[in-house]
Amino acid sequence: QVQLVESGGGLVQPGGSLRLSCAASGFTFSAYFMAWYRQAPGKERELVARIGSGGRYTSYTDSVKGRFTISRDNAVNSVYLRMNSLKPEDTAVYYCNAPDGHLNWGQGTQVTVSS
Repeated sequence: QVQLVESGGGLVQPGGSLRLSCAASGFTFSAYFMAWYRQAPGKERELVARIGSGGRYTSYTDSVKGRFTISRDNAVNSVYLRMNSLKPEDTAVYYCNAPDGHLNWGQGTQVTVSS
């Protein structure tokens, strides 16, 4: 059974940093591109970063370029999102999934950026 478990969110002040983790199970993780998404209140879910199966390819939505870094460790079936210089507009629930979103969605992890 496919399972994605996100963690690492929290309350942080503007300019702060967080590192999100996603533990995957139930599929051949190392063969999949993976992505991080976020959904802010009243808005549609958006894809913010993606990473190739081997970890060398990465891409980001414009609003997070230079601030967020996606990475993965295939040895432990996990994908990460390092978020620096956080802004209030980064406040959202963050999820991991394949770039086409076809895997079972996890519960997400809440990130709140506020002073």
